[in-house]
Amino acid sequence: MDKPVFRPILTQPISSHQIQDVKQKDQMNPKFSHHLQNAIRAESKLTISKHASERLQQRGININESCWKQIESKVQEAKKMGVNESLVLLDHAALIVSAKNNTVITAMNRQEATSQIFTNIDGTIVL
Repeated sequence: MDKPVFRPILTQPISSHQIQDVKQKDQMNPKFSHHLQNAIRAESKLTISKHASERLQQRGININESCWKQIESKVQEAKKMGVNESLVLLDHAALIVSAKNNTVITAMNRQEATSQIFTNIDGTIVL
């Protein structure tokens, strides 16, 4: 058998000036984990379709910020369970939300929702 040959890898010494340059670049550029967290947060945000926005205005449905956050978290939870299209029932409104696309598709008040038949829904979220 042949004996293994070890050859040293010759490198240039790192100067303190180069180390400072790297540190400055790190401080100027956010880390990958920061970008990843921002992307995850953006992914969990619900967008409201033009149609849903019009329906919310027409029907006078107001949903406060804390309620939107609760809806977003429940939609993400449903998405993890495999739900693609969900019906979100609130005290005063009903929303059809695409969990797959994180989009509110349409909105109606609860009185209107009682006379509707919902199809292509594979999950319901009651808040």
